[in-house]
Amino acid sequence: MNGLSNQEVLEKRRQHGSNAMELQEERVLLNVLKEIVMEPMFILLLIACVIYFITGSYQEGIIMLISIFLVAGISIFQEYRSRNAVQALKKLSQSHVKVIRNGIEEEILIEDLVVDDIMLIEEGEIISADAVILTARDFSINESILTGESFAVYKSADADIYRGTLVTSGNATAKVNAVGTKTMFGKIGLAVKEVIVVKTPLQKQIKAFVRNMVWIGAVAFAIVITVNYIQTKDILHSLMHGLTLAMSILPEEIPVAFSTFLALGAFRLLKNKIIVKQPQYVETLGAATVICADKTGTLTENKMSIAHLFDAASDTSFNVYDIKLPEELVEFAMWSSETEPFDPMEQAIHKLYASITATDKRVEYEQVHEYPIGGIPPIMTHIFQGKNGSYIIAAKGAPERILKQSDLSIDRKKQLEEQALSYARQGFRVLGVGKGIWEGSEWPAVQDEFKFEFLGLVAFQDPPKKNIDLTIKTFNEAGISVKMITGDYAETAVAIAKQIGLNHNGDVITGAEVLKMEPLELQTRAKAVNVYARMFPEAKLKVIDALKEAGEVVAMTGDGVNDAPALKAAHIGIAMGQRGSEVAKGAASLILMDDDLAHMTDAVALGRKIYDNLKKAIQYIVSIHIPIILIVMLPLVLGWAFAEIFTPVHVIFLELIMGPTCSIIYENEPMEPGTMNRPPRIMSSTFLSFRQLLTSIIQGLFITTGCLGIGYWAMKDGQTDTLIRTLVFITLLFSNIFLTLVNRSFYYSFFTTLRYKNNLVLLIIGVTLLFIVGILTIPGLQNLFRLEPLSWHLLAISVSVAFVSTCWIEIAKAVKRMRQ
Repeated sequence: MNGLSNQEVLEKRRQHGSNAMELQEERVLLNVLKEIVMEPMFILLLIACVIYFITGSYQEGIIMLISIFLVAGISIFQEYRSRNAVQALKKLSQSHVKVIRNGIEEEILIEDLVVDDIMLIEEGEIISADAVILTARDFSINESILTGESFAVYKSADADIYRGTLVTSGNATAKVNAVGTKTMFGKIGLAVKEVIVVKTPLQKQIKAFVRNMVWIGAVAFAIVITVNYIQTKDILHSLMHGLTLAMSILPEEIPVAFSTFLALGAFRLLKNKIIVKQPQYVETLGAATVICADKTGTLTENKMSIAHLFDAASDTSFNVYDIKLPEELVEFAMWSSETEPFDPMEQAIHKLYASITATDKRVEYEQVHEYPIGGIPPIMTHIFQGKNGSYIIAAKGAPERILKQSDLSIDRKKQLEEQALSYARQGFRVLGVGKGIWEGSEWPAVQDEFKFEFLGLVAFQDPPKKNIDLTIKTFNEAGISVKMITGDYAETAVAIAKQIGLNHNGDVITGAEVLKMEPLELQTRAKAVNVYARMFPEAKLKVIDALKEAGEVVAMTGDGVNDAPALKAAHIGIAMGQRGSEVAKGAASLILMDDDLAHMTDAVALGRKIYDNLKKAIQYIVSIHIPIILIVMLPLVLGWAFAEIFTPVHVIFLELIMGPTCSIIYENEPMEPGTMNRPPRIMSSTFLSFRQLLTSIIQGLFITTGCLGIGYWAMKDGQTDTLIRTLVFITLLFSNIFLTLVNRSFYYSFFTTLRYKNNLVLLIIGVTLLFIVGILTIPGLQNLFRLEPLSWHLLAISVSVAFVSTCWIEIAKAVKRMRQ
């Protein structure tokens, strides 16, 4: 089979379309523009602009119009960057399919499939398009997503297969006959159903906070308009004053900052070879308290090599390097493996068979039936037919399961089980090998009906991954418990746990014990025990659910089809990118591209850093919004002779400073020392504690006192309205600079954070200082903001007041450090 040529692929795509399931491409720019136009801040700016033009204030109206474009531009830039980052992540996490094109086997994205492509399909895959089978080998499919029938259906040549169904056993080649929305999957509408992503507690808290601020703004807006109209009898003037206050209250920076932080955080994880499917999982990473790790390939290298063989016939244990090895045991271990093995254990078996056999029998026999791995504990059975008509029935799997189906005496079974345990205690993974016996005319429905002659044991060694002990230590120091979940013997699991430095105290729970436990008992035991052996899908899922019920935030690693339920159930499902099945990748929320668990420590660190920096950004927003609100409102309420200190022009400029500060500076802040040496945060805890919120409010009130204090002093001194406004505005601008610097940490001093690497701090502060110089020296800007130049003496007073109003927190931080 040569498959399609490149030219034929293009022609088929032109004729029949692509295999993409979306009806149309998501138009990112259009959606962003639509959301911006509906934002409350945009609407307020538009109203203010209209009022300025109605009242003949054309200069201010033009500035507001420019401001509209600036605010929209910043929002478009941030949203577009965030959405493009998310879309890039989605493309990276897309599934692949093997095809034959130009006579060569290659791997392509599922959406690149076209009609008449030749697909190569294996166990554990999800069918990528509707097709007809060309060749099949013990090929069965679960079609429950289309039919509701949970049992697998065997498929042979010329049978139809459909997109979205799951391959449960065997392999096949198939020719595509429908793609995209023309598949059965697409026609019944399953393709266009979006996955409902449950909002995290943090998302809900931020949404509630912004909503409450909007309601506060609405009430304050009504109060200010009413009071101002009573005093001036001018509805447009009152409306303008109310709009100024409403603009100062709306914290539109918060949702923008939140989405930017998470989207860019997910994109940053790509540097650590982690694909994050949805940005909100980045925030959840920082709260993880438990990581349930599969042993093989996650904690160990998954580089299986045979260490020992035990021949039941001679009751002898062989080292793999011995000159004479039990040939029948090795041969039947090979027959019970896949003919084209991809599992490292089966590859090792085939390699050993090829090295010891004088006559390779693989060319003489053809596989005619297969019983896929299954049961508790699991085994698998293959049946081959020779050219002479003879049959070979071979099975391998859990030794106790094969012994159970043998005719050996109870004492002999115990001897052989003890030999298997002896290997397991040394950290080897042990498989039993059986020779099947069947005299019926038809093969049994299930492999449990076979009788087996127990041939012996194969012991594999799989060394721990390099530096896995350091990875586990890092997790433990961060307050994250690592739990090993494996299908191996308890003795094997304990031996590996010792080698990798996993805390266990010899305490192990098996899958059978898990199923017997009551929910409350399992919750207690699951938190305390770190080693789980002889586990199977139902038991894994029950452990994950128990840990979640016990209040843990659970991450789970997996790679197989059977891991999918547990990956889906965990707060953070982590699939292996290299050896993971498409089902596992589809169920997971993260994909480790190189299967290296060590990257998860970096991911957890990034999750914690993002949470901390987002908290700093929101505390900054709260602190700086308070003086803006009160400077607009208090002079009016207190009946000052000069009450209109700020206009919409001043407020919108401050918004243009605050947006980049919280979204750019704080997002780029490095992780603070000690972040990975503290316990995980409680997932359901309030985002800003009462003390943190109070700190931000006090910061805002101090700045308000400084700004209005210097304004009141100037007013009592008989200064002009313009000078009063200038002093207040400049003092607030310098307060914003100092606040940005001191809020980079609420523990370490200003002098420590100055050494943090963040070039954007200097950029934003430099731009602000240049603007201050401009509005104090350029007549056009002075007229626009209704300001006037300040003497060096008044400028020094303004800077000093701003410094005192913000930098007092350095004393509080010093006291906090001394107490700890």
